[in-house]
Amino acid sequence: MYALLISGLSAIIVFLALYFGDISAWGWALFFSALAFAGCNLLIGKIIGNRVKAIAEQIQANMLQAQKRMQERMNVWRHRPPGSLKQAQLELQKFQHAAIADALGASSAMEKFRNWAPLMGRQIATMRMQLHYQDRNWKEVDALLPKCIVFDPMTAAMAMARTYMRDGYHHEKDKKDRPKPNDIDRRFERGSARLRYGQGALLFGLYAWIQNQSGDPDAALETLLRADRKMENATIKRNIELLRNNKPKQFSLAGLGDEWYALGLEEPRMRAPRSHEKPF
Repeated sequence: MYALLISGLSAIIVFLALYFGDISAWGWALFFSALAFAGCNLLIGKIIGNRVKAIAEQIQANMLQAQKRMQERMNVWRHRPPGSLKQAQLELQKFQHAAIADALGASSAMEKFRNWAPLMGRQIATMRMQLHYQDRNWKEVDALLPKCIVFDPMTAAMAMARTYMRDGYHHEKDKKDRPKPNDIDRRFERGSARLRYGQGALLFGLYAWIQNQSGDPDAALETLLRADRKMENATIKRNIELLRNNKPKQFSLAGLGDEWYALGLEEPRMRAPRSHEKPF
């Protein structure tokens, strides 16, 4: 990586200049060369980081603007209902696809920094995976997932949800006939271990939803109780009561809103407009 090479070269130059220039003993020369390496590496990292951050923030701003226009379009439909809900959904999907295509194109500006930092390639892959996930481009999502850095609950939830879509949820058995954790279990434990108090309703809810869908409401209840000890969330509490009252079929994460529906495991219900309804 270029940053490490430049930092290493600067450290070597400092060492040679101090030691062979009879400015300091080899111990001090080594100390100051280490400082030069660290300082140079931090400086380059900060410069590259700021440039990448600016690109990412611009992409995010463009996506937020696109979402705002989509919301405005939906608000218009509240006053003037579309003739067909299906056609309205297709129009929104087409609009979103175009916005994501623009974002993916803009992300190519990060490619010139790929060789400057060890994890830059993984950061780019993570951003692109998230964009492809929004566009439901599963082929690209599956190709990028192994290269991603799972550093936030949403990325972890996407990885878990996609694994469930592709592979389902089941436990393997070892020689002692004890269940072994599968990829979804491992992804959840890694993702939840980094959460602070009050975070992770989506991650815990998704894991419980998968367990419940797979016919194990007791495990789902245990997961939700773990979540309840870590956060205050109305959707988590409601599903705990449902499972305690033996109503697993009523389990729902709709209360988490767009975060839940963004995973693509369920679609939000769209109410067909009635002709006699007045505008808001």
